[in-house]
Amino acid sequence: MFYQCPQCKKTWQYPVGKCPDCFRKLERINEGERIKVIGVSKVSIPTILHPQVPYFVLVLEDENKNHWTFKSIKEYGIGDDFEIKSLPGEDTVSIWRAKYDILEAVERTVSLLRPGGLNLDRDSKILVLPTLISAQHPYFRENTSPQFLNAAVKYLLNQGASKNNIKVAAQAFGEIPIEASAAKSRLLEICQQNGLSPLDIAQTNFLEKEIDGISLGISEEVFSSDVVINLPILKLDSKLKVRGALDNTLKLIKKDSFLSAKYLNEYQKIVSCLQKILPSFLTVAEGISIRKSTGYTASLGLVLASFNAFNLERVFAEITFQKDLPEYLKNIKIQDIPITGREIKEVQYDIEQFY
Repeated sequence: MFYQCPQCKKTWQYPVGKCPDCFRKLERINEGERIKVIGVSKVSIPTILHPQVPYFVLVLEDENKNHWTFKSIKEYGIGDDFEIKSLPGEDTVSIWRAKYDILEAVERTVSLLRPGGLNLDRDSKILVLPTLISAQHPYFRENTSPQFLNAAVKYLLNQGASKNNIKVAAQAFGEIPIEASAAKSRLLEICQQNGLSPLDIAQTNFLEKEIDGISLGISEEVFSSDVVINLPILKLDSKLKVRGALDNTLKLIKKDSFLSAKYLNEYQKIVSCLQKILPSFLTVAEGISIRKSTGYTASLGLVLASFNAFNLERVFAEITFQKDLPEYLKNIKIQDIPITGREIKEVQYDIEQFY
């Protein structure tokens, strides 16, 4: 992604906002379709943020003479063509770096799964489910960040969706009212800025669904929406370790129904049964700043997307070197998961090892 002045045509790799010469707002432009490698450096010394070696730092050039660097595990030679291919499939996980523009990372991860985008129109009914579990400021990384929600909403609007048909949904399982959490997390502010309708799932109708001996009340909104987007923030927990994508979908269950099921069944079984009930949904997960099991945050700078939330969490566990996996992830072999965008070894970082 590049940022170009519409008047003088000067181009930047990062969103500086306005051209310093013309004071015109910069336009977002994609790199060209024909990309070649014009420089290669091999790195053999590991660092904290780049522990896997050797890797290669490529200098790339498109047909418009734009230049940028790219970290690659695969070795290239000067003059080679460079391409990242999309890999459509329900089980595919796409990975992308969020350097300066979160919207660009969201666009990339989704397009790698669906080359034509989500094919939305103004009549498409969309349900967005961010993580909203506590009344905390965004820098604690307990809830989906306002910047990530805003980027996801902008993507949907750019795809042709109408703001009148986008619902941002959440539900409180604790004692704190959902309105308080939405306000302090600034997610309510994002909804107001974009003219969206916030939805308290607790106030919706619920349909009773039974599977594998567990009866769950699921919000009717899930089944009446054309597109359901799970928008969790990924994190590490001292008990379950990897959390986020699957944990967030539990908010689609009626509170009383969830508490009853939790009393009689293990958490892992509830999560697994719920995924069998829900219609197909897209998970676009925020992995930019990760809340560690210690409560501190670490920068990972990633966005992950998949129509398979199990595979997405398994890939996240592999990226962060987690070995103590929840039961529902232990039987998923990382080599069986189709991955596109960035290779796992290119983005791996043991965030628990450092303060």
